[in-house]
Amino acid sequence: MRKSIAASAVLSIFFSVLLTLICCLLAHQLITIMKIPEDISKEAYDYMFVVLLGTSATVFYNLISNMLRALGDSNMPLYFLVFSSILNIFLDLLFIVPFHMGVAGAAWATVISQLLSAFFCLLVGLKKYQVLHISRQDFDQLKSPLFSHLKIGFQMGFQMSVMCIGQLAMQAVVNSLGTYAVAGYTAASKADQVSVLVNNAMIAAISAYVSQNFGAGNKKRIRLSVRACLIQTEALNLIMCLGILFLRHPIVELFLSNPTAEIYSYSDQYLTFVAPCYFLLGLLSIYRASVQSMGNGWAPFTACMIELVMRIATTLGLSAVLGYFSVCIASPLAWFGACALLISCYYRMMKKQVC
Repeated sequence: MRKSIAASAVLSIFFSVLLTLICCLLAHQLITIMKIPEDISKEAYDYMFVVLLGTSATVFYNLISNMLRALGDSNMPLYFLVFSSILNIFLDLLFIVPFHMGVAGAAWATVISQLLSAFFCLLVGLKKYQVLHISRQDFDQLKSPLFSHLKIGFQMGFQMSVMCIGQLAMQAVVNSLGTYAVAGYTAASKADQVSVLVNNAMIAAISAYVSQNFGAGNKKRIRLSVRACLIQTEALNLIMCLGILFLRHPIVELFLSNPTAEIYSYSDQYLTFVAPCYFLLGLLSIYRASVQSMGNGWAPFTACMIELVMRIATTLGLSAVLGYFSVCIASPLAWFGACALLISCYYRMMKKQVC
């Protein structure tokens, strides 16, 4: 256990420093590549540079909270997540209103809240769990744990980054359409992210249940749990869809003061097409987690590649013909393509594999 913690710490330090250096040095180039409108490019750079500078805070916050979860303590990370969110809001108001720090202030608020949460989370973890007290000897002969962590982390990290990479391509197309398109899409995508969080919560539940029953050799319980989780997930997605469609204008007004008709037009186009397709996201989430929890890492990895290719091909390939609509259809098409592989893979595994 201590070897694993030591390996995680080494990899976290290495990659957080590497990413911080590379991204900060290339910040201006990233702004250019993403085609951010000139009238907001300075604010975008200020925000992005500070957030990239605080990469280590984000990495170690997630590292420590996940260590506590691995030790069976899911409450403490939740408490510090709530603390981080509340502190972030307070610091946003403090830095932006009285200190007049603008968008950079919002970025500093995020970094500082995550850094403090990581620090307090570590203090509590060290106090409660002796296994977290690693010594210099735990860093000896780390070759095997490092490669093991890299192998697992690459697949999981790639899956988590696929959406982000695809969204960068989508954002680049939106940015080329002007400030109104950026404002409308950004506000709409905030609502979209709530549905993603709901599905991620169901992923966590089904992953633990399927992996436990796969280890116990109980195929019947796997089948029943996947069916039950699908029903619950799609019910939640239906509620999310209806709520977003009925409240799409108030949602935009939460993020923008006095939005124009053109901004509403962009946000409406996105939400009215994407929200009804949340059922595809639900299918993708549950079947991907189930297949992966049964020891198949390559099917989810391939599905991620399908998602990535379809998102980029749709946005960049069709934007000249369809314009903003190519952004609206990119995610649903990517979800559909990944589902086609994972659903068939799940049922083949359930037929052939004797758990």
